[in-house]
Amino acid sequence: MRLNAAPGQCNWTSRLKADNTPQCLVFTADTTTGQNLFSGIGCNLCHTPSLTTGPSITPGLSNKTYSPFSDFALHHMGGDLDNVTQGAAGADQFRTAPLWGAGQRFFFMHDGRATNLSQAIVDHCIAPPVGGPVSEACSSVTQFNNLTVVQQQDILNFMRSL
Repeated sequence: MRLNAAPGQCNWTSRLKADNTPQCLVFTADTTTGQNLFSGIGCNLCHTPSLTTGPSITPGLSNKTYSPFSDFALHHMGGDLDNVTQGAAGADQFRTAPLWGAGQRFFFMHDGRATNLSQAIVDHCIAPPVGGPVSEACSSVTQFNNLTVVQQQDILNFMRSL
């Protein structure tokens, strides 16, 4: 596992293979607008585009930049979670999941409750339990909802390219 690479970014709208699965080509300018909007509404504050590794006993892994689109930090996700506490995570908290490979998934969110990216975005801002903290992503969700349909689709296309 230590030496496995992350999924490659691709143009999800590319041709299909014979078995109707997406043929991942290369990251293209088609998704640049979506990436800019993704950052512009604040999604990149938790889904950080790039991180750098620390020192490693494997020299090839030391101080390498990679693009998980995550900060791996604990964030309050509002109400309607599974109320399970794990380690330092409270009942309304999850670590930011990396978005790499999002275009190849069928279930989204930390607990798999969303079956498409649009629903996953909406689910980032659910009403908190009584007296609980509001999801840290509500501002970004509000800004996403205020975008045009075309701009929202640009963000979805970008996320599917990861």
